[in-house]
Amino acid sequence: MHSQCRAEHRAPGTVREAPPGMNRPSNHREPEGAVQIARHYIRDVVYGANDGIITTSMGVGNYLSIRSDESARAAQDLPEEEARPARHGFATFLAFFAAGAIPLVPYVLPIANGRSLAASMVLTFAALFFVGSMRALVTIDKWWWAGLEMLGLGALVAVAAYGSGAFVSWLIPGFA
Repeated sequence: MHSQCRAEHRAPGTVREAPPGMNRPSNHREPEGAVQIARHYIRDVVYGANDGIITTSMGVGNYLSIRSDESARAAQDLPEEEARPARHGFATFLAFFAAGAIPLVPYVLPIANGRSLAASMVLTFAALFFVGSMRALVTIDKWWWAGLEMLGLGALVAVAAYGSGAFVSWLIPGFA
């Protein structure tokens, strides 16, 4: 029975066992059909779309994504999970504001001696590792692994952002 729970193909709507190494039950149910799939991912879609459109309003994006998720849960007669989405939005805004200021420090304060970009990158990567490692205070993750995960994914996203900007500059000469 144990191997059946971990089978790649599950019947739609079945409860999934926790991932390997995680010994806790999961309320996750695989969505089936377009409407259930849309309801399942609405929080992520709204958050990501809002962040992509207006990158400085992540707090609003989180608030709207939680409200959308709760509305989808209500449409399925499921109990509420987040009673105060505005608090989550405010927490996201504070984190975005505080962490978003870190890469700007070398440009605002005269501490980089003409090496603002390099200093900004070092501060950014250090902040990514620090924030990731601090997750270990409230999770079961090892601090060094959580730090490396956030640093690695952050670096990957930074390379993708730089690459997309370079591509647009190449595509449209004189754009940058």
